[in-house]
Amino acid sequence: MHILHFADAHIDIDTRGRHDPESGLPARVLDFLKALDTIINTAIDERVDLVLFAGDAYKDRTPAPTYQREWDKRIIRLSQAGIPTLLLVGNHDLSPAAGRAHTLQEYETLQVPHVIVAAKPALLGPQQLDGLPIQIITLPWINRSGLMGAREVSGMSIEEVNSELEGALTALLNVYFEAADPNLPLIFTAHASVQGALLGAERTIMLGHDLVLPGSMVRNPRLSYTALGHIHKAQDLNEGLQPPVIYPGSIERVDFGEAADDKYFVIATVEAGQPTRVEWRKLHGRRFIDRRVTITSGDLFMAQVTAALPPTDELQDAIFRLIIEYDRAWEPMLDEAALRAACAAAFDFHLIRRPQVEARIRIPGDQTISSLTPEDLLNIYWDTNKTKPEESKLLTQLAGEIINSVNHVSDSN
Repeated sequence: MHILHFADAHIDIDTRGRHDPESGLPARVLDFLKALDTIINTAIDERVDLVLFAGDAYKDRTPAPTYQREWDKRIIRLSQAGIPTLLLVGNHDLSPAAGRAHTLQEYETLQVPHVIVAAKPALLGPQQLDGLPIQIITLPWINRSGLMGAREVSGMSIEEVNSELEGALTALLNVYFEAADPNLPLIFTAHASVQGALLGAERTIMLGHDLVLPGSMVRNPRLSYTALGHIHKAQDLNEGLQPPVIYPGSIERVDFGEAADDKYFVIATVEAGQPTRVEWRKLHGRRFIDRRVTITSGDLFMAQVTAALPPTDELQDAIFRLIIEYDRAWEPMLDEAALRAACAAAFDFHLIRRPQVEARIRIPGDQTISSLTPEDLLNIYWDTNKTKPEESKLLTQLAGEIINSVNHVSDSN
């Protein structure tokens, strides 16, 4: 069994900037569609047995019809090629309101051949998967607050709530494990955060707002492969061991937080009784370049800025961000027009100004802090930060109301 696994397409997440004159689509949307075309073409050319999409087709649950058309054109190609395709519902595909349709609903409603939509937890077998000799446990995005509302968790601490929800999911998965045929490979696919996963820049998923799955749940030895979506950084959470626990990541860089991340989809070879083999296929998307420069001399302002620019051939068609930190007094030294001309080869140029102000609060020499009222200290602070008179007057008035209310409470006690 050759399974093509990808996730987090988000094809319409960036619709700003220039548009393609031929298609009328935003150029950045075309970047995402190019990556999606690479994935679809690979599935058809290599005749994979199953395409598994682990959630988040769009940026939110209300995509424009134009973007739905572009996504549908590609999924229909898989259907016409007779390739079973499982579409898992992610958090960006799902409305928080009960009873609302999700973004992949039309495939269920129209019963598109060979396309299976996983909108709720289930154990799917050959009967639901076009006769493929495989089983898949599906776990679409689980709304944490919704799950809490369905259970008695009032009065519990956050640790107790997390334990309760984890126990509920574990019990559900254990039912599926017991019902699964031990003679067939078993896949687990989830759109979720997993404890220990890297978000990027060495940040690790910890328990928080998302419902976070424990690592033991996705590494169950009964599984042949775990196909995840939701986190945009490509990674194997069980590297070198079985089962592979794979986040393929987003198919194109979404923002500068992903500037250094390579993008992939995965071909997993699954065979009963054999270790699963994973092949990472790299996607060659648009380059992001992120630079920062701190100006140390007003006389050399533009020379230092220019020295931080990449060569023109490296800038060509890249999305470039330059962050400049400098003393606010040197603001007139920044020649933005010349800088933009120097970066004209870039697909998009983001200039971030970070003027710095050294503000030191100076107390009059004949006074001490203890001798000054809160209002006096505030007035010194406004003056030091060059706050406009009308703003400082309003802020002082608001501060006085707060101070009076605190004094009133203290007096009443």
